[in-house]
Amino acid sequence: MRILLTSDLYTTDTNGVVTSVKNLTESLEARGHEVRILTIADEMHSYRVGKVFYIRSIPLGAVYPDVRMATSYRHRLIKQLVDWKPDVIHSQCEFFSFQFAHYIAKKTGAPIVHTYHTLYEQYVGYVMPFKKTGEKLVAKFSHQRLKKVQHIIAPTRKVEDTLRGYGLEVPISVVPSGIRLEQHGDRFTPQERAQKRQELGIDPDSRVLVNVGRLGTEKNLDELVRFFAQSLDRVPDLRFLIVGDGPAREGLEKLSKELGVEDRVIFTGMVAPSAVQEYYQLGDVFVSASTSETQGLTYVEASANGLPLLCRQDPCLRDVMVCGENGYDYTDVESFQQGLEKIFADEQWRVAAGERGRQIAAGYGKEAFGDAVIEVYEKARDLVKC
Repeated sequence: MRILLTSDLYTTDTNGVVTSVKNLTESLEARGHEVRILTIADEMHSYRVGKVFYIRSIPLGAVYPDVRMATSYRHRLIKQLVDWKPDVIHSQCEFFSFQFAHYIAKKTGAPIVHTYHTLYEQYVGYVMPFKKTGEKLVAKFSHQRLKKVQHIIAPTRKVEDTLRGYGLEVPISVVPSGIRLEQHGDRFTPQERAQKRQELGIDPDSRVLVNVGRLGTEKNLDELVRFFAQSLDRVPDLRFLIVGDGPAREGLEKLSKELGVEDRVIFTGMVAPSAVQEYYQLGDVFVSASTSETQGLTYVEASANGLPLLCRQDPCLRDVMVCGENGYDYTDVESFQQGLEKIFADEQWRVAAGERGRQIAAGYGKEAFGDAVIEVYEKARDLVKC
């Protein structure tokens, strides 16, 4: 098949949509499909690099600093893609590049498959003062856009339920995004782990909670810092490793000082995606307080690295964590502390939980991802033929 992927983002390595697009491209090409990618340039001129077509844009950094708005929808590069006649168009973003997908679909008759990556209700606070109004606008906007496609991919049942709540009647398939399992199979030796911990100021015997991801207010990391501080009486040798960067970092650092735990909370800043597995392996437990995840690929990555999970209760955990087997969920500080105590009380359980987590993560490889997406493409093509 000739498959066109469209995305607002492609040049950054620190975004989940971009990671998904790149993993999908590799998987599709490994199966002999021809892939081209249409995205938005980070400058004011359009150009092509191999299979990637970049359309000129201007910056529009309301939520992510990398977000830009295309300024041309009838460029010669678009015509080249129309002439290429894709068999399927797979849209990855609902905003600017979706216009490309819709235009090319009208010109070629190709079906549009769309992956809904982001639950925008969690982000309306960045741009609107009234949350309820923002949520209604998100629902209306999403419905208007997605009713134009032939098939939707939801990364989790949580996303599928949300989209059905918008009144969408388009076919939806739940397909978890894939990760590079081979990367997370690389392991530190005990000596390398001890050395890296020492470089970050972590004592050899410390028990380390780790969180990986963008530091945004929607991730609710301030809750984790507070719960961490309140748990030191019960688990006194705790440290908290926060891996990543974002607009909430300054506030989190300030909060750590106010709580008197700044010497126990370590901020690494942004790390290279190719080295992220090393930071998971520095931890003993992966923690998350986010309820904004569509899938929570960091949960899968943590599991692939053998970490038990301790996460705020959320529907996106349904397929990633089996409570009591590879982690625990929590709803308040008391259940958070109980989860910590259970995890650290039994070394044999931690070993078994790590193995169970790796088994679950094995189902999220990019190969299985590619196979599932191709099945959706075939369904979308059948709809167009009818």
